[in-house]
Amino acid sequence: MRAEPRAVPGERGPRARVVNAPILEARELHCVFEVSAGFMRPRRPLRAVNGVDLRLGKGESLGLVGESGCGKTTVAMMLLGLISPSGGEVTMDGEPMAGLDQREISRRIQPIFQDPYSSLNPRKTVAEIISLPLRVHKLGGPAEWRSQVTEIMDLVGLSQRYANNLPNQLSGGQRQRVAIARALVMRPEVVICDEPTSSLDVSVQSQILNLLLDLQRELGLTYLLISHNLAVVEHMATRVAVMYLGRIVEEALTEELFRNPRHPYTQALLASVLTPEPGLGVPDTHLGAAFPNPIEPPSGCTFHPRCPHVMPACSAVAPIPVTHESTTLVECHLFSEARTAAGPDTVPQQVEDEARPAAAGIGGAA
Repeated sequence: MRAEPRAVPGERGPRARVVNAPILEARELHCVFEVSAGFMRPRRPLRAVNGVDLRLGKGESLGLVGESGCGKTTVAMMLLGLISPSGGEVTMDGEPMAGLDQREISRRIQPIFQDPYSSLNPRKTVAEIISLPLRVHKLGGPAEWRSQVTEIMDLVGLSQRYANNLPNQLSGGQRQRVAIARALVMRPEVVICDEPTSSLDVSVQSQILNLLLDLQRELGLTYLLISHNLAVVEHMATRVAVMYLGRIVEEALTEELFRNPRHPYTQALLASVLTPEPGLGVPDTHLGAAFPNPIEPPSGCTFHPRCPHVMPACSAVAPIPVTHESTTLVECHLFSEARTAAGPDTVPQQVEDEARPAAAGIGGAA
């Protein structure tokens, strides 16, 4: 089915945008795990994902950032169809993913995993690893498999002399190129990159990132990029979604988010980036050393125990997402209260000034 243009939910009036329907969309996505509470105690629910909305337009790169344990990888697993949501739904071109066969999903969405050392079968050759998706889906025969393996190896910059090598005979960067080739050999539409460069040397990281950008332009790929490295996200993503304790707390165009982060948690993330100037020392984000217990999340706004701008309402009432200037979504009382007082389409300048980062040029430091 062909995606039809539609208005972005939550936006009204002359400033509302009209965009093409997303190729991949999550609506009110929830995922609850039952975890042990100790010996002879009943299991307790852990809300790994708690009402996430994501829209991935064709050809764009969406960065998903946040602390470890905030639910980023769980979202990726649900988008891949590997975990069934506890609530909400995932759609592809407007069609619910729950009604699609897993093989059909995997032909259109492929992952690139974080660690190329453990994501490749150590007993298979490079050619066997890359051709595995073709063999599983019964696409062609041995001659076609060899031809497509040769083509995709050339595309990712991997010499043909490595076709019969085992993974332990390759470097880390070469292994990641094999993983990329395996993901792209069926020409998927969406690629979910979960920390694709975090286990590589810095010199190799730039090669892999540039390769991913070249492949996106050449093959028309759509990326969901999960990363802790904000410099990588700033370099690759067209939009960024910031996740905290299972929810998206801010979403904006990359340039806008790095230039003017609004949510206090986003500001803290960007302020935590180390700079090359030794005299500045280690930045203090004022987030503390403790991370909230996801089994017993704080009431109201879950970020309020760590927030430098906490207000009385924050501990009692959960903030609602607010759209600002048609490009930024923020889930914070700093903006919801301001809009209640000043009208639905304005944010007072004093609140804007409070929410701006203290130091200029945070994006450049990343």
